[in-house]
Amino acid sequence: MVEKELHDYIKLIQLRGCEEQTTEVKAAHYGCPEKLYDTISSFSNQDSGGTFIFGLDEKNGFVKVGVYDAQDLQKKVMEYCEQMTPVVRPVFTVCDEEEMVFVSAEIPPVDIADRPCFKTAKGRLRGSYVRVGDADKPMTEYEVYGYEAFRKKYRDDIRGIEGMSINALDPIKLDEYLSKKRKDRPNLAFLSLEQQYEFTNITRGNQITLAALLLFGIYPQAYFPQLSIIATCVPGLEIGDVDLYGNRFTDTKRIEGTLSDMLDDALTFVRKNMRTATKIERKTGARIDLPQYPMDAVREAVLNALVHRDYSFHTEGMPIQLIMYSDRMEIINPGGLYGRLTVDQLGYAQPDTRNPVLVTAMETLGKTENRYSGIPTIRYAMKTQSLPEPVFVDSRGDFKVVLYHKSEIVQEQTPVSLDKPLANVPDEKGLLAFCRTPRKRSEIIEYLGISSGQYALRRYLDPLIEAGVIRMTRPDTPRSPKQQYVTADIDRLSTR
Repeated sequence: MVEKELHDYIKLIQLRGCEEQTTEVKAAHYGCPEKLYDTISSFSNQDSGGTFIFGLDEKNGFVKVGVYDAQDLQKKVMEYCEQMTPVVRPVFTVCDEEEMVFVSAEIPPVDIADRPCFKTAKGRLRGSYVRVGDADKPMTEYEVYGYEAFRKKYRDDIRGIEGMSINALDPIKLDEYLSKKRKDRPNLAFLSLEQQYEFTNITRGNQITLAALLLFGIYPQAYFPQLSIIATCVPGLEIGDVDLYGNRFTDTKRIEGTLSDMLDDALTFVRKNMRTATKIERKTGARIDLPQYPMDAVREAVLNALVHRDYSFHTEGMPIQLIMYSDRMEIINPGGLYGRLTVDQLGYAQPDTRNPVLVTAMETLGKTENRYSGIPTIRYAMKTQSLPEPVFVDSRGDFKVVLYHKSEIVQEQTPVSLDKPLANVPDEKGLLAFCRTPRKRSEIIEYLGISSGQYALRRYLDPLIEAGVIRMTRPDTPRSPKQQYVTADIDRLSTR
């Protein structure tokens, strides 16, 4: 940066009164600060790099104090940077104002193929840091491994599984797959079966590969129980919210099987638990169903999680998570974005592929196109249904896709046909009349006069809610202490 930019930077820090993801403030009034290694490492390991600002006192509200000696400070910071692997080359800027001198040191990002940058004396595992907000956090063993896996091009999807024989694979599925491979590559037919297994990555070094187990295994989770999907439906906006009866989940399932099995079962789970609104086209009178989530988007998100997750030994105990909240769905897979790809580039740049064998095999099986069209498909499907843009989050060790739906679909109540007699709606206790005025749960329980409050609500209130003749005043938060229940369309309902 030039001097004017440093002046402006100082003003901005004082205005905001805080450090940031790319900014570290040090007073350096009485000497060079100690232990700069952690921040140098964390700045070097993020794509944006980072900047030290010397001459402001963070402990006293970022007041200007100036540095003790600009020349000596630059020399000592350079010495810190030379003790890093790889060596860091900072860019210094010096400016003066109010008879004080200030120094900035811009730390450039290290190329991803050379990360993590670490303090040489501590070693790669203990000397590597990552920036989280304005703090420097030690990298986990898995985060260090992630960079190493990309640098050395580890192939975790075809690592051999010790002690597993070909009998663990479904012979019918395996034969169908090889037949498709031989059709596209006739030369394979002239090889022995053992050679075909080797060339198609079914085996590697006389061991069955992880890819083969995930694609054709009779029961893959017998060997790796957590290479599965944990699907849950939460009756609120966050984990921990409960429904009327204190249930934390309205549905939950461990989804197992091959990758194809898990994909199909995950979609079945979503269809089962999402709501569908009905719209009548005015001109044609045709009925149009509007699901909360377009299944094309859900399918691509789940498929991406299955084929692009990290399958290293570091994450083999971590399942994929599919969580349906009242306002959104989240699909979370172990392993952040792989290689040089950033969130901003998703769908626009050709990515590095973490599991090329799995991706190619799923293409052969007809489950994916392998044309980098997954993210664009998700975006297009959400846009076509006039839903919010999908959200992609790459965090420490996992990747998350968030799909939001329209609130009116969530809040939609089953319509009441007021043309039919109200006698068809069971109301043994006269709750329709009682709830003409909005009532709390406690008031309804007291009115029903039944000792078991939960039974009373389940027996007499829930059927009316399901029929749509009584509605919640706060449908997004069923367990809200301010929740009340009111008779729907009260002007058109007759007194019972």
